[in-house]
Amino acid sequence: MTTAEQLVLDLPVRRAQGRDDFFVAPNNALPLAMLDAPETWPLHRLVLHGPKASGKSHLLNIWADERGAARLDGAGLATADIAALIGAPAVAIDRAEGVAADAAAQTALFHLINGRMARGAPLLMAARQPSARWGVALADLHSRLEATAQAELLPPDDAMLAALLVKLFADRQIDVGADLVPYLINRIDRSFAAAIAVVARLDREALARKSRLTARFAGQILALDAEGGQYGD
Repeated sequence: MTTAEQLVLDLPVRRAQGRDDFFVAPNNALPLAMLDAPETWPLHRLVLHGPKASGKSHLLNIWADERGAARLDGAGLATADIAALIGAPAVAIDRAEGVAADAAAQTALFHLINGRMARGAPLLMAARQPSARWGVALADLHSRLEATAQAELLPPDDAMLAALLVKLFADRQIDVGADLVPYLINRIDRSFAAAIAVVARLDREALARKSRLTARFAGQILALDAEGGQYGD
C-alpha cells in the first residue's frame, strides 16, 4: 500500500515507486482508471495534474514503464527529435507546463500532438496545473490543449495521508511507534508535500538525537518548528 507521489527527499532513501506502492483511494481512483485505459482517451491524449508531490511523476513513470514509452520533460521538447517521438509506441511528458517558457518547445508540442493524434497513439502529460493554466502563447497549441482530456489528482484525505506517512517511514526503513501516524495526521497540512517534509525532518532529528520516533518526540520537534509554519496546523 502507499501513495500517489513523486517522492523528492533530501536524504538517501529506498524509494518504493512501483504500481503496488500507489495507494488507491476514492479521490484518485478515477485518474488511475483513466491511465489504465489509454484507448478511451479522447484524441488519444491525457493531462494528469495535481499539486506538488501528489504522485504525478510516480504514475507517469509506471505508465511509461508498462508501455515502453519515450519520456521527457516539457522543457526538453525544444531540442527533442519530434519525428522519433511521433513514431514511439507511447510518449510520456513530465512537468509538461515547462513548454510555456519556450516558444520552440510549444511549437514542438503542437507538432507532437498532431502526429500522435494522426497515428492514434497515446500521449500522457503530467503537470501541476490543468493545461488551460499553463500560459502557452501559441494559439494553435492552446486549442489542442483545450481539447485534451484532464485527470486530477486531489490532495489526500485522512486515509491516504496515513498510508503516505506509513510509506515514507517504511522507505527510510524507520520503525515508528503506533501512535505517531495518527498524531501527525491531526497536525500537518492535508498535502503530500507536508507529509514528505515532516518525515524528513523527524528522521533527521531522530538520528541526531538517537531517539525513537514517537508521538511525544514528534510533538517536541513540531513545537520547535511551529513559528516557521512548515507543516501547517
